[in-house]
Parts: sequence; structure tokens; C-alpha cells
Amino acid sequence: MSEVAAVILAAGRSTRMKSDLPKVLHEVCGRPMLAYVVDACEQAGVGRVLLVVGHGKEKVVETFGDRGLCSFVEQAEQKGTGHAVLCCREALSGFAGRVLVIAADMPLVRGETLTKLLAENTRTGHAITLATTVLDEPAGYGRIVRDRAGDLLGIVEHNDCTPEQREIHEVNPSYYCFDGRLMFEALGQVGNANAKGEYYITDAVRILIEQGRGGGAIPAVPPEEAMGINSRADLALVARRMQDRIQAGWMAAGVTIVDPASTWINAGARIGPETVVYPFSYIDGRAGVGAGCRVGPFACLLAGDVLADGQAVGPAEIIAGVSTS
Repeated sequence: MSEVAAVILAAGRSTRMKSDLPKVLHEVCGRPMLAYVVDACEQAGVGRVLLVVGHGKEKVVETFGDRGLCSFVEQAEQKGTGHAVLCCREALSGFAGRVLVIAADMPLVRGETLTKLLAENTRTGHAITLATTVLDEPAGYGRIVRDRAGDLLGIVEHNDCTPEQREIHEVNPSYYCFDGRLMFEALGQVGNANAKGEYYITDAVRILIEQGRGGGAIPAVPPEEAMGINSRADLALVARRMQDRIQAGWMAAGVTIVDPASTWINAGARIGPETVVYPFSYIDGRAGVGAGCRVGPFACLLAGDVLADGQAVGPAEIIAGVSTS
């Protein structure tokens, strides 16, 4: 497999969050949303991750500066997704591999999905491959337009769709895999003659296809993974989906969760098998629970709290061995 880099778009201000904290640092189940996207890239075999930063860049660099995989590129002005990727041209000078491009506000992305995208791009040798999703309610998303043979023609944004195109349910959740050299060639030709005066990465997709460089799309993204975060309501919805994923993992590992809906376990927690977690319990991501324990009901294990094997904690009891510091 040729060398793979990733560009994660993390520069947005997102005024709808109404927060001084950069959107990508808002937590989902105890971790910054951006951390999940970096993890997915690493799981897919990405060797370099370029984080495009802008609003609150100092806090983002401080948070992720110790991830050896990551380097940082500043987008001083917010001029669109195409411009954000183009800002990485110097950092990727001489790079001859493939480049994944994905947004930082999609923490439900899985490494296996990015792996499928990379495999499809390798198989076809296309200059651009998209991973798409099929939604029952596609409103707001760019539609994937194909010819009669099923080959990709391009992406049409929702507001630009004809009535017929709005009936298309295959959409673009913004998972891209480019030939790095051809990507920057195409981005150099993208204009900003649109309502927002911005440079869009979707125009680079169109240019590569029109030039016969090869483009394709694979419906590899489950609807859940297409969920982005633009508001506090979105944050809560995505966190709930992530919590379901975390709890499913623990139950598959031999932990009983009596009532998942009334339980919250942050990412990073340690729980041994045969432990039972009763309703209305919270386990922080920096807490540890041994094997065969009882947690709850109405228990709260915070950072640094540890239950040894076979111990229990509830609303009115702290068993010896539980640290509450």
C-alpha cells in the first residue's frame, strides 16, 4: 500500500455552538470529538495526519500536540473546504501517496470505513474516490449523481438540485480519498463564483472527473457515521450514539449493564468481566472497575476512583479500596 496521509478539517468556528471553546474540542463521552477522527485515521493505517486549524488554534494544538501522528496547518481565513485543503500544499510538498480528507466534527467515523475507502481507491486507481451513504431523509446533503452505468458524474449540493435529483437518496457525507498530487492540481483550478464566495472541495471532485482522471463512489458509510455536529443538540445526539457503541462493547466483553438508557460510561474506562452495572450509574473514563464488581444503583465513579475485583459501590456505601480522591 502506498503512503497515506489525512487532512482533517478542524478550523471552523461553528457559531451555533455558542461557545468560546473550539467546536472540535467539545467532548463526546469524555473525549474531544476530534480525537475519535484521529483514531479512525490511525486505525486505517494513515501515516500522517494534518489538522487544519483556525478558530482557537492554540487550544487545539495544546490538546493534540503530543500525538506524534499529528501536525498542524493554519487556515487563517475561512474560505471553504477546498481552500482549507489547499492550505496543506506546502506541508505535503513532494508527497506522492493518497490523501484522505474528512471533517473533524464527525466522531462516529470508524477506521474500518476509512479502510474500505482506501481499498476501493487502490482497486480502481481513480484520482478521487468517495465513500457515500444512503439516507431515508437526504435533505441538506449533496446528492451523488451517477450515469446509467452507475459511474460517478459528480456531486450536486442540495440547494442546486433539480426536483429529480432531490429524489436521490445516496449522499455525500464528505469522506474523500484523493491522489495527492492530482488533488492539489485540481484545487488550484477551483474558483469561488458561488453565493458564499468560497472554494469547495466538491468542485475539485468535478474537475478530476471532467478531466478523465477517474472518479468513483462506494456506498460504505453507515447512516450513523454520516452524523456531523453543528449544534449542542447535535452534540447530545452523537454522544448518545457513541454511548450506545461504548456500552455494546462492554456487554460483548462480559459486563452486564442492567439498564443502558440510565447508565453512562465514558470512553477510556476500565471494567472487568462479570461486573454488573445497575441503573443510574456513571463511570468516568479515568475510573477503573475490577472483575466481578457491583456498580450502583445510583453510583458515581469519578476520575481516579478504583474498585478492586469483587467490590461494590452504591449510593450509601463506599467499600474499602475505592479511592475518591
